[in-house]
Amino acid sequence: MKKNYVLDANVLLHDPYAVQKFEDNNVIIPIYAIEEIDKFKREQSERGRNARAIARVLDDLRPKNGSLSKPVPMKGGGTLIIAVPKTRHKLPVGLETGSLDHAILETAIDFRDRESIPTVFVTMDTNLRIRADALGVTSQTYENVRVHDVNLDQAVIEILVPPATIEAFFANGEVEFSHGDLYPNCGVMLRNEQANNHTALGIFDSKKGTIRSLRVPREGVMGVRPRNKEQSIALDLLLDDSVPLVCLMGKAGTGKTLLAIAAGLQRTTIDRTYSRMLVSRPIMPLGRDLGFLPGGVEEKLNPWMQPIFDNLELIFTNGKGDSSRGYTALIESGIIQVEPLTYIRGRSLPRQFLIVDESQNLSPHEVKTIITRCGEGTKVVLTGDPQQIDHPYVDHASNGLSVVAQRFKNERLAGHIALSKGERSELAELAANLL
Repeated sequence: MKKNYVLDANVLLHDPYAVQKFEDNNVIIPIYAIEEIDKFKREQSERGRNARAIARVLDDLRPKNGSLSKPVPMKGGGTLIIAVPKTRHKLPVGLETGSLDHAILETAIDFRDRESIPTVFVTMDTNLRIRADALGVTSQTYENVRVHDVNLDQAVIEILVPPATIEAFFANGEVEFSHGDLYPNCGVMLRNEQANNHTALGIFDSKKGTIRSLRVPREGVMGVRPRNKEQSIALDLLLDDSVPLVCLMGKAGTGKTLLAIAAGLQRTTIDRTYSRMLVSRPIMPLGRDLGFLPGGVEEKLNPWMQPIFDNLELIFTNGKGDSSRGYTALIESGIIQVEPLTYIRGRSLPRQFLIVDESQNLSPHEVKTIITRCGEGTKVVLTGDPQQIDHPYVDHASNGLSVVAQRFKNERLAGHIALSKGERSELAELAANLL
């Protein structure tokens, strides 16, 4: 059955091509949403670029001899209209009737009351969906960028096998195995069905149809040794050049960033497989922002990039607290480059080990921009915790990290592992579990 979809401004700011993704239904954009979007068109951020893109999309849809004030047909079916309500509904006492949010919501109420077909209000603002529901308006979030049934807690898959299978695995370094639940590059623990403590840890090679043994050196890399089976799988994927995209998920203290930086240093400074290690993270404050920071660009970025420097210092001091900073020479020579994601658009990155920390705070479009920058021989590592999101318009199922992990899950060029056990300290692990 055909429906009317009334879109909030944040849907278009998140995906400027959202109007084309409602099949043969009627898409309604309130004039108040256009007014709100117009405020962001001069920004140099992703939001500003999307605001300008929306304007171009709508301008292209304007008929030569007509107006968007009447339904305009779209290529994929359905129609688009810019709606200007004839009257303003009187909302219940206690609501701020002058806000643009409520003006947009009133447009949905207007279409619901005068149209015979169902009207759905689409917004990524959770509080606005709650208010719409309280006013009797059917509402939903924008689903096009969300992933469904994503198993974000996927760690190492355990499989019961006969003793001969484990013996063959240790003898040959791999064993043929076909299992419907295995996806490319997933971590597998083979457990002896006759002796529960007899196990073997490996990675599923979908190209050969085998489970292969790990290639992580016993001494680890750059002084960093994996402390549990998930970290062992993660480090193997990070060192494997045949897997150019790796997603590491996990709560605070599980070693996501430390493992990624250690592997990047190994492959860049010792193995010389990559020309540079580029480490970046979105600039997203925790708690109230302190405002403008003094100094030049480097001084302004230092507070944001300090977690990366902390991990570099830990690696170069071997955790002994030595004050020497061996990594500064690598930064000065350009072998290690630390910078915000603000400057990555338009670049081409060949033969680089690219680490994007805190990538749960990126939208799918931003992650797409990052991955499409990668040239020949570049490896991308996305790290983050989908349960700790500071971005106002993404959640655990619509952030860039979750979307990439789910959509690349069955691709041979990608690997995904969730780290569950905190290894930073006993106190940090206890705090992560109890607080």
